[in-house]
Amino acid sequence: MAEPLVLLPGMMCDARVFGPQIAELSADMAVMVAPVTQGERIEEIASGLLDLLPKRFALAGLSMGGIVAMELLRRAPDRITRIALMDTNPLAETPVIAANREPQIVKVRSGRLLEVVRDEMKPDYLAPGPHRGAVMELVMDMAETLGPEVFIRQSRALQRRRDQQAILRKCRTPALVLCGEHDQLCPVKRHTFMAELIPYAELVVLEHAGHLPTLEQPAETTAALRNWMKQPLVLQ
Repeated sequence: MAEPLVLLPGMMCDARVFGPQIAELSADMAVMVAPVTQGERIEEIASGLLDLLPKRFALAGLSMGGIVAMELLRRAPDRITRIALMDTNPLAETPVIAANREPQIVKVRSGRLLEVVRDEMKPDYLAPGPHRGAVMELVMDMAETLGPEVFIRQSRALQRRRDQQAILRKCRTPALVLCGEHDQLCPVKRHTFMAELIPYAELVVLEHAGHLPTLEQPAETTAALRNWMKQPLVLQ
């Protein structure tokens, strides 16, 4: 049997963002979802997770989950057998985006969480198509479940995150870099750049997906993850 697969959700997302993948992949491998909600720094979140996770595991992170995954790779490369980075960003936060988070935090503190999440996701973060409304509805429900304190903690963690390009260059495990073609938050060219940094990376761009391919193109995302899980481990 394959090694256990650990999934890290994006900002203001819970296990439901990986619902289709859990349903399919858990038939023949151990799958767990770990929260990225505890801590005001990416380092703090990663440190807390290392105490909970299996001794060795495959790691897949979506969006903010990918940022935490890169920090886990930095801290414990010997424990991660393979890594999948989906619709994410290896760079530090830009000063402009870091500053833009401040008015969002003020709004969330005043009870306007769902308004902020809706504005942040904007329709153009998802691919056009018949499923966009249902995906957006699930996004809003996950955000409401997690609540304002998680939003504030995650915003602070993203503001202070480090650049992980050097860590990706050192990665010696099978790597999948996956994104939706319509993702304007973490565009395709950033994923091409990430895939070029990692020695053993495969780049997969899903034509009819945006920032949440796990929900927008679930079958294609699951197939890509399954292929990545089947790749032989690269000698360290």
